[in-house]
Amino acid sequence: MKIHRIYGLLLRSVMNLMHSLDRLADLFYWPVVDLLLWGLTSFYIKKFAPDSLTITLVIVSGVVFWLIVWRGQNDVSLSLLEELWNKNLINIFVAPVKFIEWVTAFLTLSLFKIIISLPFASLLAYFLYRVNIFRYGFSLIPFSILLLMTGWWVGILVNGIILRYGSRVQTLAWSLVMVISPFSAIYYPLSILPDWAQKIAIIVPSSYVFEGAREVIATGVVDPNKLVASFFLNAVYMVLALIFLKQSFNKLLDRGLVKLY
Repeated sequence: MKIHRIYGLLLRSVMNLMHSLDRLADLFYWPVVDLLLWGLTSFYIKKFAPDSLTITLVIVSGVVFWLIVWRGQNDVSLSLLEELWNKNLINIFVAPVKFIEWVTAFLTLSLFKIIISLPFASLLAYFLYRVNIFRYGFSLIPFSILLLMTGWWVGILVNGIILRYGSRVQTLAWSLVMVISPFSAIYYPLSILPDWAQKIAIIVPSSYVFEGAREVIATGVVDPNKLVASFFLNAVYMVLALIFLKQSFNKLLDRGLVKLY
């Protein structure tokens, strides 16, 4: 890999971001909507369960943590879709850009956007509901990394499907990650899921993070076994997703990049 080529791809995307009102608004619009919707819902629930002091913390922190997964997946997938909408993918690979450099660039761009939107969402949660995300302490770091990995491998999987079947399946960029959200137990414990759903949740890496976050709220201690399980599953899915993306890209090259349009 050549750093200057990755930097060039990243710089182009950042410049587009900084000069596009709709892209900038997307960084802040959904966190505001989700926090208002779910935060006010948690206040309403507390009226019926006044002894539950942590309900707002659980729900609002769940919104902020899920933002990492959604942002990671969405940004990775949109990086490819924008190239398809602009018919620019051919131009990228006419230049001496390697596949791994292209992948590294859109993953880095996703990280850059999360670095912007996550602190914004955390501050908004504090000012609106006095929910301090930093009460999770050092466990906030592994939680964030693991959730970002989850978003990335889902986004890479979506990109592989789009490269294989074209932009007619682009709706997966907004919908596929939501398939795992019920099994991630974002706002509720896994124990309330049906038995069949709990079995699926075992292989969903984000479920261990949200369960671990609730344990931190309840006991102040994070279970390292949950972090290890989530990392192992994320690593396996990441490798499989990258292999699938590479195979899809190779098949596209055999047909010709122009066939993607």
